Amino acid sequence: MAANRLSSRRDVRVTVVNPRPVFVPRLRLHQLVGGTHDAIVDYRDVLADGVSLLVDSVTAIDPYSRRVTRADGPDLDYDHLVYAAGSGAPEPQVRGAAEFAYPVATLESAQRLRSVLFDRAMSAPVTVVGGGPTGIETATELAEQGRSVTLVCGGVLGPYLHPRARRTARKYLTKLGVGLLEGPESKVAEVTKTSVRLAVGAGLPSEITIWAAGFGVPDLAARSGLRTDAAGRLLTDETLTSVDDDRIVAAGDSCAPSDLPLRMSAYVAGCLGAHAADTIAHRLDGTDPTPIDLAFQAMCISFGRRAGIFQLGHKDDTAMRLYFPGPAGRALEEFSCEASVKHLVTEAHKPGSHSWPKDGKHRPQVLRERRAAATTA
Repeated sequence: MAANRLSSRRDVRVTVVNPRPVFVPRLRLHQLVGGTHDAIVDYRDVLADGVSLLVDSVTAIDPYSRRVTRADGPDLDYDHLVYAAGSGAPEPQVRGAAEFAYPVATLESAQRLRSVLFDRAMSAPVTVVGGGPTGIETATELAEQGRSVTLVCGGVLGPYLHPRARRTARKYLTKLGVGLLEGPESKVAEVTKTSVRLAVGAGLPSEITIWAAGFGVPDLAARSGLRTDAAGRLLTDETLTSVDDDRIVAAGDSCAPSDLPLRMSAYVAGCLGAHAADTIAHRLDGTDPTPIDLAFQAMCISFGRRAGIFQLGHKDDTAMRLYFPGPAGRALEEFSCEASVKHLVTEAHKPGSHSWPKDGKHRPQVLRERRAAATTA
């Protein structure tokens, strides 16, 4: 999104460095696991014609010389850098999880899990750890195909959902035959090759354990000497400018504006990507960049291919009572997945066209209260 938005300027040359030759809409990875979508899009379909693509990884950023070190190619100089390193599966802190559980947060891990499932009998017990959208969608995708699935939440099922929508979610899981364990008793203490042991001591047979308990960000910023939050996200001000260097802006899951990061999501990533480009454009034009301003409208979860929940939200990112269930929720969820890619395509052809709902109230209020509390302390 950032690259496409800057592509129309005659005073810049835009280069994207990415470790894969294809774009991965991560909203589709649970479908890749279930075999109903390949979860890749050709970059030629989503990247503006004037943008160069380098298939490589960045191993270090040198803000003093304005240069990035590549894994397999020569260093790359820059005048302005967009840090959009995204997120992936965090390093599990549970004993045995790194060795025996299968993450699903990246294309490669989802492909590996798909291959493992292909080689196992449909009757093999599957445990999905994580009660958020990724865990729910992966569990229901597999259960709909007839697999024996248990969803272990480690806490509340669908933390963002309104209690009314959460009750509907439980009904969908029951209908699909998904075993559900939620609440503090469902925290996982250990994963072995053939089981999952809970903190309360109970054990579950599990031939395939899928780890969908949150996301972690790369440590590239920290390794490069740039300040980060506790999770490793690049610290920025409200314009998305690094607190260490005004030539570096950040966007997406690896960004922590004012040490108050926004929810990790495709929706936020697109908005922040566009705003990061706007911040660079302001600096090129010699004008002051503006603070980020976006409102949350909804979040959606699929329950297999036939049902979904489209949860409407307040601007402060809390759930409303109103939500769309069943086929309507599923249709809205599919529309949202398609829109996340379509927005990129539209921006590639019409740079500057992407817009989003504004708030202007809740986040500034939280920041003011935090500054007041810090002053008092």
